[in-house]
Amino acid sequence: MGLSFCGNDRNDSYSVDQGVLNNGCFVDALNLVPHVFLLFITFPILFIGWGSQSSKVQIHHNTWLHFPGHNLRWILTFSLLFVHVCEIAEGIVSNKMMLTDHLHLFMPAFMGFIAAITSVVYYHNIETSNFPKLLLALFIYWVLAFITKSIKLWKFAEMGVRPKHLRFCITSLLVLLYGLLMAVELNVIRVRKYVFFANPQKVKPPEDLQDLGVRFLQPFVNLLSKATYWWMNPLIIGAHKRPIELKKIGKLPIAMRSLTNYLRLKDAYEDQRTPEDPDASPSIWRSMYRAFGRPILLSSTFRYLADLLGFAGPLCISSIVEHLGSNNTTVKPQETTSFLGVYFMSSSELLENSSVLAVLLFLALVLQRTFLQASYYVTIETGINLRGALLAMIYNKILRLSTSNMSMGEMTLGQINNLVAIETNQLMWFLFLCPNLWAMPVQIVMGVILLYNKLGWSALIGASVIVLLAPVQYLIATKLANTQKSSLDHSTERLKKTTEILKGIKLLKLYAWENIFCDSVEDTREKELTCLKTFALYTSMSIFMNAAIPIAAVLATFVIHNFINGKVPSPSEAFAALALFHILVTPLFLLSTVVRFAVKALISVQKLGEFLQSDEIGDDSRRNGDMCSSLDTYKKLPGTTKAINRKQPMRYQMDSYEQPTRRQIRPTELEDVAVKVSNGFFTWGSNLSTLSDINVRIPTGQLTMIVGQVGCGKSSLLLAMLGEMQALSGKVHWSNKNRYSVAYAAQKSWLLNATVEENITFGGPFSKQRYKAVIDACSLQPDIDLLPFGDQTEIGERGINLSGGQRQRICVARALYQNTNIVFLDDPFSALDIHLSDHLMQEGILKFLQDDKRTVVLVTHKLQYLIHADWILAMKDGSVLREGTLKDIQTHDVELYEHWKTLMNRQDQELEKDIEVDSRTTLERKTLRRAFYSRETKSQIDDEDEEEEEEEEEDDNMSTTTNRRSKIPWKVCWRYLSSGGFFMIFLMVFSKLLKHSVMVAIDYCLAFWTNTRTGAADATGSLDAVNVTASAISDPDSEASYYLRAFIILCGAGITLCLITSLTVEFLGLSAATNLHHNLLNKIIHAPIRFFDVTPLGQILNRFSADTNIIDQHIPPTLESLTRSTLLCVSAIGVIASITPVFLVALLPLGVAFYFIQKYFRVASKDLQDLDDSTQLPLLCHFSETSEGLTTIRAFRHEARFKQRMLELTDTNNTAYLFLSTANRWLEVRTDYLGALIVLTAAVASIHSSPYAVCCPGLVGLGLTYALTVTNYLNWVVRNLADLEVQMAAVKKVNSFLGTESENYEGSMDTSTIPEDWPQHGEIKIQDLCVRYDPSLKPVLKHVNAYINPGQKVGICGRTGSGKSSLSLAFFNMVDMFEGKIIIDGIDICKMPLQTLRSRLSIILQDPVLFSGTIRFNLDPERTCTDDRLWEALEIAQLKNMVKALPGGLDAVVTEGGENFSVGQRQLFCLARAFVRKSSILIMDEATASIDMATENILQKVVMTAFADRTVVTIAHGVSSILEAEQVLVFSSGILVECDSGSNLLAQEDSLFSVLVRTHK
Repeated sequence: MGLSFCGNDRNDSYSVDQGVLNNGCFVDALNLVPHVFLLFITFPILFIGWGSQSSKVQIHHNTWLHFPGHNLRWILTFSLLFVHVCEIAEGIVSNKMMLTDHLHLFMPAFMGFIAAITSVVYYHNIETSNFPKLLLALFIYWVLAFITKSIKLWKFAEMGVRPKHLRFCITSLLVLLYGLLMAVELNVIRVRKYVFFANPQKVKPPEDLQDLGVRFLQPFVNLLSKATYWWMNPLIIGAHKRPIELKKIGKLPIAMRSLTNYLRLKDAYEDQRTPEDPDASPSIWRSMYRAFGRPILLSSTFRYLADLLGFAGPLCISSIVEHLGSNNTTVKPQETTSFLGVYFMSSSELLENSSVLAVLLFLALVLQRTFLQASYYVTIETGINLRGALLAMIYNKILRLSTSNMSMGEMTLGQINNLVAIETNQLMWFLFLCPNLWAMPVQIVMGVILLYNKLGWSALIGASVIVLLAPVQYLIATKLANTQKSSLDHSTERLKKTTEILKGIKLLKLYAWENIFCDSVEDTREKELTCLKTFALYTSMSIFMNAAIPIAAVLATFVIHNFINGKVPSPSEAFAALALFHILVTPLFLLSTVVRFAVKALISVQKLGEFLQSDEIGDDSRRNGDMCSSLDTYKKLPGTTKAINRKQPMRYQMDSYEQPTRRQIRPTELEDVAVKVSNGFFTWGSNLSTLSDINVRIPTGQLTMIVGQVGCGKSSLLLAMLGEMQALSGKVHWSNKNRYSVAYAAQKSWLLNATVEENITFGGPFSKQRYKAVIDACSLQPDIDLLPFGDQTEIGERGINLSGGQRQRICVARALYQNTNIVFLDDPFSALDIHLSDHLMQEGILKFLQDDKRTVVLVTHKLQYLIHADWILAMKDGSVLREGTLKDIQTHDVELYEHWKTLMNRQDQELEKDIEVDSRTTLERKTLRRAFYSRETKSQIDDEDEEEEEEEEEDDNMSTTTNRRSKIPWKVCWRYLSSGGFFMIFLMVFSKLLKHSVMVAIDYCLAFWTNTRTGAADATGSLDAVNVTASAISDPDSEASYYLRAFIILCGAGITLCLITSLTVEFLGLSAATNLHHNLLNKIIHAPIRFFDVTPLGQILNRFSADTNIIDQHIPPTLESLTRSTLLCVSAIGVIASITPVFLVALLPLGVAFYFIQKYFRVASKDLQDLDDSTQLPLLCHFSETSEGLTTIRAFRHEARFKQRMLELTDTNNTAYLFLSTANRWLEVRTDYLGALIVLTAAVASIHSSPYAVCCPGLVGLGLTYALTVTNYLNWVVRNLADLEVQMAAVKKVNSFLGTESENYEGSMDTSTIPEDWPQHGEIKIQDLCVRYDPSLKPVLKHVNAYINPGQKVGICGRTGSGKSSLSLAFFNMVDMFEGKIIIDGIDICKMPLQTLRSRLSIILQDPVLFSGTIRFNLDPERTCTDDRLWEALEIAQLKNMVKALPGGLDAVVTEGGENFSVGQRQLFCLARAFVRKSSILIMDEATASIDMATENILQKVVMTAFADRTVVTIAHGVSSILEAEQVLVFSSGILVECDSGSNLLAQEDSLFSVLVRTHK
């Protein structure tokens, strides 16, 4: 029987006797007309449009001028498609009821489906090309479709078809939808006026889209692209070809920028202050709700929809299994309801068809996942917006904090950094998770109701197992947090010790102490590992609970159900319950996390509130010009800022300060005064005045100096004038033009993290000539020449470390460069030596500033400069002692003048001493030069890995880079696992596989067990095919009890295995971490000294901090999660394939799609992760440098510029983070859709082709339950892979250091052959010695021959870089002696074990190094000496009295780096340390370079007396110290040129030695 449109089973199918419209077939045919019309009209237009794509109006990214009602149209079209699908399904099922095929039942519906898709494609293309006239075609289509459907509905009503019939409902829905779409179309006509109107409306795209920098398009794309993140495709796929850079992700749209959000939050915050109670502290929660409440509500709505749709899965499975169980025979109903000669079915009938259910399940899954991801996206975007707003709010507050808060320690830098780095992130995370707070209870209640509905009371018992164990989860989570805290303390301690070791590594090696210090680090590490063990234990408990709870719940439920009802549930009930339990576990597991974050968020908000309420700087003269223009005048003046009390900062825009108008008339006597303070009493916060009774004036255009003893208030006076102190009474007058034009150099130098040039210009315009003049005045040129990139080198916290003097000169240069009327310099000479001070005074202050007629205020201790001052303020104890010119003081206060004179003489003597020894500056430059020399060589021999990577990346052949970037680092993974030990690897793999096999066995057991019920009913014997054991047992009851026992045993085994696997992974990770750290520490500590010269300290420390942390805490959970989700997916696919082998055919394309998705995502995710990390650091640094340099920023009045910078940095970081999160959504939507497809194929395959479909529906249920879990775990596989890849980089970096060569500690001699008291005499022979630092470098000493008698005092000198220090290192075998040898007391030192050699010699280094601990520990870490010996050493070093005075004596505390002692004292401690070790050879390496005259004299004396009988080799910096030496060795570029006693060499006029002596004089 052929196909026919109206069917062949009746004669009157085509007759129209009762009227045309009364023939149902004709009405259906009429419904085809609109669809065909649309297809005919739109296809040509679409093809022409696509052909001439280039002629489109190019808006940015050819995006998206939305017509009005855009989203509504998409939603209606999707609903239309869904209704059409139902109509098709209904038509096909009804058709099966008829005798012959009636095409008219489903053909029009199918055409309608295609037409609906066409309409939306057509609309999208018109919208992009902005051609509204073409929408007319759509309008006509909607009208026609509406009319034809209405006729059909009217005929149905006439015939008596009622809503109980499905087709009636579908038709009325279609009428409604077409009507609504018609209305939407009319609205577009109304708004855009494009049809009958003379002048259609011109439309501009939104501002963001006109800006080509905006690349984040989520808010602007159409609904489909929004839901599937389609617009991300080019970015993610493009990442394969070239890495994603900051340029590629562009700027944020205006609505997401932190400024926009800041203003929203600030308004919400300030609006809570009422005029009645202006001091009330506004609630941050309320402001957050007002500013960001709506998106959170939207997100919650999405979340509810997703959760409700989530329950469709179990219900559909239940129905499918049930219908398969009822033998798949569809009994035809007796009374067929037929009108118009065709069959009409009721709604419930359609839902009894398993294929329809499978399609419904698929649609529900797709929708559920789309809503869920939408909910996540909205919360994340809101969270990021909130963070931006909070950061801006905190920053604004920092800029207005009162200085006393900072200095009195009410607000430490640490607290501020915590607010920025931790509290804002806590709040952001809380927002991410907060929809869970109200979505989860609903989900749990719904789940429990459905369970009860399926299984009765036993289900409640199972659910209660889950609920009761939730508090345990919470407990474990809090324990985890606490353990993490304590392990953090230990790791900080360990890092501190490691840093000390690395900083003092040279000394440790020279004294052979590295093992002692290494052990101390290992001790701390032990403590840390104990914490990590606890941490691992709790983590594995948490993982175990998560895996075991559902098994326990299922076990409890089914066993109890068996006892209560005496029989097992049917397969449909059992597998629905199984799926429901899986749904229930997730919210309960998450609940503990959410509650924890909520608690943290409460604390964070409290801290933030306290911070925002803390004191601000007074809004007095500092902000508003002049204080004497009292408040009344303010109210009358137009455009001034309102005077508001301190607690309420003024409302102001971020960037523009309204500058108050000034008083017009000015008393004439103030003309020549720049600043005047009258009756000033100032304080730092407490009510005790620091400065009292201040009456001073600063003359305009002159040089004023402020002098006085330390701590008499000189700096405070400057700050009081700048308005940084609180004025208790009195006024500060600024003359008209000056207040907004101040430059200030603080006493503690403050640098930005920027280039040298940016530090000096400080945001001002660049003028080459002026810049050059300033650099010369501050003699910065020689220092700049040493820097690797000149004045474009980054300095500051993250850049290159400069010495104090260099930093200070840059700060002074900044003040000089600014073109301001007034310059405040706070003790600019404190860190400079005499030459530089003089140069700065002459060139910078007297010449450069005075030529410009600028007003200069200079605080100084150098009294010799008083002669240059035009005006002097002498201060004492917080008040002004004298004011006037030097002449005035000479005549009026003779005593003071004399006092000054004696001080000046003393300073002159110092000056002479200073010239003899190389000045401090030369030394600073030398250290800098050394640092860069080693860094350059480092960059030549950098990690081979990195170079390889770069070479490959530069390769333009795209395929290689692609492969390189998408490869998983298997080698590194293997390295990591093998560090954990092979037994642990075996245990982990074995237990994991066993666990998953048991899990599958449990479910199989359940399937057969529930089947005993249906099987007994069937008694078809087909069960034999499934299970041999089943056929052996004849009685169904005994069979059931057999399964019951098996089920209980398997569940027990499963739970045990869950525990074992979670423990093995964690402890594998722990042992890997232990071994990696241990090996790393030992390798590094025993590396040759050269390694430390060429490897930056920061890089080594990173391995011990960030990388070790990742290995300790992040890799194990990622690994666990990855193996778990992968095995779950694999076992699920295995189960489905075993039940329906056909499924494997469909699996192939899905597998290919999955492979490409994960490949692209991993590369892009890695790049975005790097961008997020690299943009976070500058932001945090900007906050900390702002809070350190508050006074400077405020003095310069640069607040607005810094805010701007902060907003830019925040936005950059937020952009990276937003893209990263959106990329995660992109991945999840795609893997979720793949999962839904797997469910669909599994369902369809098992319904139509599974051999078990009829006899054992339980297995079909099993397959579908597994298919459902795949959707949850697919994206975890990819995300964990991506995370693991990023984390493995840490292992790779650590591994690259593990390849370092160690020094040869063994030596070729046996320790027993070396005499105990060697070296007895201290005789040194140097024979033909050649030394180099590295086989790849040139020799630094060439063929040196010398002989030193026992007890001789030898001096070694030469110009910088001549190889003096290299010789001292050669004595300790620290460098590569590739030719010749050094023989000490008859033993060749190259053959000795290093430990022995180095422990028998003593050295005093140029830089004094002390370690934190006690004085005793610093002198004798080996604990071998008696107290008397230590006191004796201290006495020789002239330190005994000082140490005695300290609390604890020898056990007095030494802080990190010995900061609590002066440089001179530290050098003396080093001398004492050398003396404690009674060695007959002492080497002094430029030991006097960094100490003052007096200390140096002590040192020389001590060496002559205490070391009279020992050999002393002095490497001299200033030649003066070795003039008396018995033998002098003079080196020049690595060659020993002169060797004789000092007096003999001086006698020879032309000797190099006498030349050196003359130049130093």
